[in-house]
Amino acid sequence: MTALASGVGSMPGSDDREYAEAVRVVLGDLSLPHVPELPGRGATASMTGRGLAVVAGLGADLQPAGWRLTDAPGIDHRRARSLLAQDLDQVEEQAQGHDGPFKAQVCGPWTLAATVEKPRGDKVLADHGARRDLAQALAEGVRDHVADLRRRVGTDRLVVQVDEPALPAVLSGSVPTASGFGRHRRVDLPEASMALQWVLAAIAEAGAEPWVHSCAPGVPWALVRGAGAQGLSADLDVLVPGDLDDLAEALEAGGTLAVGVVPSTDPASAPGDAGITERVLRWLDMLGVDPEEARARLVVTPACGLAGASYAWAREAVRLSAAVAGHL
Repeated sequence: MTALASGVGSMPGSDDREYAEAVRVVLGDLSLPHVPELPGRGATASMTGRGLAVVAGLGADLQPAGWRLTDAPGIDHRRARSLLAQDLDQVEEQAQGHDGPFKAQVCGPWTLAATVEKPRGDKVLADHGARRDLAQALAEGVRDHVADLRRRVGTDRLVVQVDEPALPAVLSGSVPTASGFGRHRRVDLPEASMALQWVLAAIAEAGAEPWVHSCAPGVPWALVRGAGAQGLSADLDVLVPGDLDDLAEALEAGGTLAVGVVPSTDPASAPGDAGITERVLRWLDMLGVDPEEARARLVVTPACGLAGASYAWAREAVRLSAAVAGHL
């Protein structure tokens, strides 16, 4: 069994035609294709907008300062849900006959709490009860989302990647308040783990494989694994020596490791697949992991989302990921 190739989630583009093309690319070139995200289409297609489209039982609307919880879904919240359904229709249409593994992404509870406001302003992160309610609503919505994905895409292995770029900032107390002059208090580790656990358990109970992705530095990978993540997805460029033991333990325990090693924005000079492959092999050697034994649990991806890349480089990054996975 060989390593797989996938993407983090986002792709360049700003209209429905470009979305259809992104679906064609990921289904055609990746051994672990994914639901593309095109945040260039606006707030309803952003990571936060997509996450709120999945959340069950809570309303939201778009304000000048960003997304805010409301008593009932506003027009922008309804648009976000409609756009997600429309995109999944496109995925379903093009994935006819696909029987391999497949991946979808959803914004994590802590990144949502750090980017969505309470009804009266300031971030959900500022209120213990509000962040608990949001995490539980996300967990409930994810159950329905997984069921919908299973109905649309025929696969025995469905992965749901929980995106948590804001988790390190939440834990370190560095998320700015609405005024910008202060910082929200840090969240304690047990509470951070519990909210993640609700969402990851909901994914697993619905029959999918829960992963956690973050391309931010300072992710507590041991906490993420303890909350129930069966796969970890990280940018190799931001990892520090202290992360190596946690990632090695994840592989040795039978978990999946997605290594973000292909540049996610247009590089000054394009790397070759042989050089990238050698870098992955050296990194596995640093972990003390035998590539032959680990390759079935390795996934090669770009370092982060490709929304900031040109279309040409996004296409090349997908090709490189597939080539490196093949070499491994």
